[in-house]
Amino acid sequence: MSLLPPLRSLQVFEAVGHCGGISQAAKLLGITVGAVSQQMRILEDALGLSLTHKDGQRVRLNSNGQRFHARCSSAFEELRLATAEVQRSKNPHNLYVSALPSLLSKWLAPLTYEWEKQSDTLSLYLDSTLVETLDDGVDFLISYGESLERGIHTLVLFQDCVVPACSPRLAEADINGPAALLQLPLITIDSRPKFDVPPSWEEWFTSTGAPIEQPITVLRSYSSSALAIQAAIDEQGVVLAHYSMIERDIAAGRLLIPYCHAIQLSSPYQLRWNPNTLDKPQCRDFHRWLVARGKEQQQRTDQLLALTQPFIK
Repeated sequence: MSLLPPLRSLQVFEAVGHCGGISQAAKLLGITVGAVSQQMRILEDALGLSLTHKDGQRVRLNSNGQRFHARCSSAFEELRLATAEVQRSKNPHNLYVSALPSLLSKWLAPLTYEWEKQSDTLSLYLDSTLVETLDDGVDFLISYGESLERGIHTLVLFQDCVVPACSPRLAEADINGPAALLQLPLITIDSRPKFDVPPSWEEWFTSTGAPIEQPITVLRSYSSSALAIQAAIDEQGVVLAHYSMIERDIAAGRLLIPYCHAIQLSSPYQLRWNPNTLDKPQCRDFHRWLVARGKEQQQRTDQLLALTQPFIK
């Protein structure tokens, strides 16, 4: 079994690569430049490989050092995350929620800000990496596009829809039908293979029943719904967006729906939780609160879908 280099030298090396030099790493770590150089020599001796080269008066990582640093940096980040998780677990008032990145930033996070103000002691951690499994550290998981697990620990939160949205200034021209949207730049969302993609512009135009006499051209695509929505806010085009993620922007006047025709998503958002999650009072309260918010969202989504009408020439 191969032995790892000294942990201290690895820590110093990670800081050197992160800071881009010896002196900067010394300031970050609160030690002398000589001490940093010594730890770098210890590491290189242990590996039997040079990791740096001279760049004028500076010391930079060479190609070997850069490749090694990429792996070391990932390992130290995992250690930081593990430490943070342990610290959170020590707080009896902690609550850990993992969700899809765009749903978290555009729907859940603004809502939880209001709920969180109810408690001065609550420690709420919102994780946008979307964990794959509910381990002991995760209390709730909000996912999409998977079959519901049988049992009491999974429920449907709400089923969203997509609708065109753009900035008010971009929609100053008369939008008298679906085909008029083709005069605007179209923005699409493609998060494959990590997440299921929403309905495409082609599917949306087909569902309207309107005659389309020109090609449907999409020149800008984003892997994130939140980024695509921000592009629409910035007047870069019209996006086919999740309604739950644009309601606040519509209410604030940053976006509007230029033509009201919505398509329901094929799957619902699902809320999952650990068997022992509801043993914590704050988790029971959050569960009741979030389920209520999901029902309210479903009502508003159903109202929008009810307004959707086939195109009449």
